[in-house]
Amino acid sequence: MKIGKITSVNFNQFRVKISSDIRGNSVNLAGVVYYFGNIGSYLKTTNSVGEQLICEVVSIFDSDMKLDSAAYDIDSNRELLLKPVGTITRAGKFNLGVGIFPGIYSEVTVVTFEDMELILHTSKDKALENSVHQSFYLGESKNLINYPIDISINSFFNIHSAVLGNSGSGKSNTIAHIIQDIHKKKDNSAIGSRILIFDVNGEYKNAFTGHETGPNLKVRLLKPNIDAAEDGFEPFYLPHFLMNIDEWSAFLMATDATQRPFWDKVLQESYKFYMISTRDGEQRQKLINYLRFKICNLLHTLHAQGDSETAIITAAKSIIYGIVNLIKLDENLNRACTGEGILTDLENLYSSCTINFGENKDKLKNALQLVRNKVNDATLREVMDFRASGEEYFDYRFLKQAANLTLLEEDARGNGRVREYTSTMMTRLDFFLDNPDCAFMRQAPIGTTNINNYLDWLWQSNLTVPAQTNMVIIDTSELSKDALETLTSVTSRINFSSRRKLKGNARREKPIHLVLDEAHRYIKKDSKYLLRENIFEQIAREGRKYALYLLISSQRPSELSETVLSQCSNFIIHRIQNEIDMKYVYAILPYFSDDFANKIKQSVPGEALIFGNCVSMPLHVRIKQAFPEPNSENCKVHEEWFKPYTPPPPPPPPPPKLSAIAGGDNAK
Repeated sequence: MKIGKITSVNFNQFRVKISSDIRGNSVNLAGVVYYFGNIGSYLKTTNSVGEQLICEVVSIFDSDMKLDSAAYDIDSNRELLLKPVGTITRAGKFNLGVGIFPGIYSEVTVVTFEDMELILHTSKDKALENSVHQSFYLGESKNLINYPIDISINSFFNIHSAVLGNSGSGKSNTIAHIIQDIHKKKDNSAIGSRILIFDVNGEYKNAFTGHETGPNLKVRLLKPNIDAAEDGFEPFYLPHFLMNIDEWSAFLMATDATQRPFWDKVLQESYKFYMISTRDGEQRQKLINYLRFKICNLLHTLHAQGDSETAIITAAKSIIYGIVNLIKLDENLNRACTGEGILTDLENLYSSCTINFGENKDKLKNALQLVRNKVNDATLREVMDFRASGEEYFDYRFLKQAANLTLLEEDARGNGRVREYTSTMMTRLDFFLDNPDCAFMRQAPIGTTNINNYLDWLWQSNLTVPAQTNMVIIDTSELSKDALETLTSVTSRINFSSRRKLKGNARREKPIHLVLDEAHRYIKKDSKYLLRENIFEQIAREGRKYALYLLISSQRPSELSETVLSQCSNFIIHRIQNEIDMKYVYAILPYFSDDFANKIKQSVPGEALIFGNCVSMPLHVRIKQAFPEPNSENCKVHEEWFKPYTPPPPPPPPPPKLSAIAGGDNAK
């Protein structure tokens, strides 16, 4: 239906005079009401080659209005300013931008729902229509009022996406609604979806539990540092033995020059200590043989220092005493070393560390030779050349023993300042061993010894198909900063490492989507995070090839890694009012203009600007409310302040004394 005619054409705007026949701000076309008189609404015109140009209303005014005239004169000359957006070709394909501009006096008409189907490419693959859901409902367009916006599942989820906006603008609701809408669809057997949410604020449990989320969404709730199931959550574990040297170095804040090589030795010695305590037969003998050689080598190195015999013997006694204590710390290791005669050798060496008138008279040297004669050189090289890959199980308690043994070895070499150089790292090791915040890293699920076992446990992929998990929510709301960075990074790296091993078509099967809540806390754009080589940057660059995708949610885009954000191809941007964040978004995102910035600043909670691969042109959308909602509602202060006082319940009675239960003389 004709709205008016173009009276002026510029390269970035058209001036339109509304027809005097049009009353009000809407028209009725075939029973459908189309609103054109609001900012942001769509209209169209035609150029000389028959292409339709889609335009957006950016200004509405009355060119004939005078200061002393009536403001409501319906016969006044209403005009619009339109911004050209894109072109529908004669073949029915929509493209952003305008090639051939319209002529003056070209007619302007409303954009219909049928036009929007062409613009948004919502036509479906007919061959899959009856068996595969191809889109999800996002919300209603604010440009074309009452028009429902459906987004292609493939175009949104087959690339990295970002949901940005201030706190309270609706990010959590948007993510929850999208996932809910897909899994609530009728006849949907979406058992192939695998979504992992790092829930930094503890919001998503409420949105994905209960029958309202649909029978096809199998959700697993995990939480670190709990001993048993509580409040619907199972304990989450991130086994220490799956961490690589980079992740250990980052967690322990180890420097590259000194501490990283030191820690590499510690890890290898930890594997060997663990194997001594668990292997038997010929394998144990080879490992004991290596340990015996290690002890001899330490003491021989000490002798080579050229110090006085008194100093050598004193240092030797300290080393022998330290090794004995290391062995006795673990029951299994102590039993193995006792059975193979290591402790007897150490006792003999210790008893030979005597000084008479400043001389040892070669007692230690002779005792050391007796121990060295027991070393089988033929099998020694096999154990010395063994190097664990970093994904093999070992008991975390051996880390302290291995670290102390490595320190003793450096002491014997005369590296007197090694303890000073490694003091920070050793303090962090004590933090890992003793702090409750790291308990989830010190444990492993039953039967987990490698990455494959761990991922089977995480996704429950070893269960039957109907029970297979397709969403895992890890509540990290109670973790410290360093534990949070370690958990998110290592868990993501493990999934990425597993995907990279796949070949051929297997790479495209069972895709994984990582939902990164409050991503600015662990995907920073500078080096102020623990992991200097952030795994999320690698996933952003390479993850698409292995069907591992990121869905980033953040209220501080200016703090996000530029590499990660620049690799996102879909954006849902809620209200952003911080000027620094807005400038960052403006600089890093394609097709961004001042008009978009104004829309973002003026959006109310629940509204967002959508652009990227998933839509053919930027859309201003009112996102549908998720049901159930995530637990992200603000506190209602006025209600909390004026609540009537409710006294706390009385404490439970104390338990009866044991003596009274047992009876007898003590109960009298």
